[in-house]
Amino acid sequence: MHPETRKSIDEGNLDQQDSNPQFWAVIPAGGSGTRLWPLSRSRTPKFLLSLVGDRRSLIQQTVDRLRFVCQPEHTLIMCGPPHATQIAHQLEELESGQILIEPEPKGTCSAIALAAALIERRSPDAVMGSFPADHAVYDVPAFQDALLTAVQSAEENWLVTIGCRPSRPETGYGYIALTDTVVTKTEHGVALKADGFVEKPDVETATRYVASNQFLWNSGMFVWRVSTFMEELRRYQPAIADRVSQIADAWGTAEQSSILHEIWPCLPDLSVDTGLMELSQRVAVVPAEMGWSDIGDWHGLTSLLEHDELGNCSRGDTINIGSVNSLVWSDTQRVISIIGLDNIVVVDTPDALLVADRTQAQLVRTTVNKLKEQNRPHLC
Repeated sequence: MHPETRKSIDEGNLDQQDSNPQFWAVIPAGGSGTRLWPLSRSRTPKFLLSLVGDRRSLIQQTVDRLRFVCQPEHTLIMCGPPHATQIAHQLEELESGQILIEPEPKGTCSAIALAAALIERRSPDAVMGSFPADHAVYDVPAFQDALLTAVQSAEENWLVTIGCRPSRPETGYGYIALTDTVVTKTEHGVALKADGFVEKPDVETATRYVASNQFLWNSGMFVWRVSTFMEELRRYQPAIADRVSQIADAWGTAEQSSILHEIWPCLPDLSVDTGLMELSQRVAVVPAEMGWSDIGDWHGLTSLLEHDELGNCSRGDTINIGSVNSLVWSDTQRVISIIGLDNIVVVDTPDALLVADRTQAQLVRTTVNKLKEQNRPHLC
């Protein structure tokens, strides 16, 4: 990784001089990151871990890079009960009421919808952005430019997503098809009308997408007016819109907990991509080149870390003899030596050790599934 790129993630322009009093940031913090086992576990998912950049966790870095546009009191975290305390500890600047706890996982559509309904009641004209808690952005100024463009497009009543220029035919990401229709143009960039979303393709299809220059990676970052979002939600997912509105109406009252626990289990498990963005005709996309990654597995993480001249990267007490393109990550006091290996991942934790071919990194989640089948949840 180039030194200037690392400076970008560690030292991005994070002051609040341009903060927008009408902007709210919602950060869904869910999942367990099973493909980054054994480091990422159900009790300490990847968004709570320091994986890239400085020693701050991914969720802390997500909050950090939104400071320029979002006032601290306008940041909301959506999470499950097991992680609320750890999130509160890492984000001490937030009040307890800014951490919204979902009784059970129901997908991003319901989680984001509840946040939108709550924001709408406090600030009907607000623009809201949703940003995953466990992604990395290396070029923070480029992210800021894309977000400012997205905010302006959202103010024009578009549902906006930030799309990333693909650097390779990645099969682990969703894609957004572009049109040539410019819906918003700012000094920071443009927003184009989207032509649809595509789920994770095979290698041949992904290669064709990249060659066409008409597709972007779906970063999972969305921006919209809360009123526009709720209007589209009522059109395409009326049951979700009605139920989250009932919860929002009771929020802050003596009935909040009982109504939340009564209604929440009835909501569908649906992503906001499939539940709304793939259906709406009001979707725009801001193309960006911001060094984005969802850090989906050990192969992807290895490509983000600083390498030596042989393509190796390490964390912890390691010795490398004649190995290339490999990663050693140790969270223990043990010395780890790798000799003559090529394209291998070694991850050492106090209770589990992973050794894998980087090209098979997506299969790490299979180990977690096996452990669940063996009734060993303490290792998952």
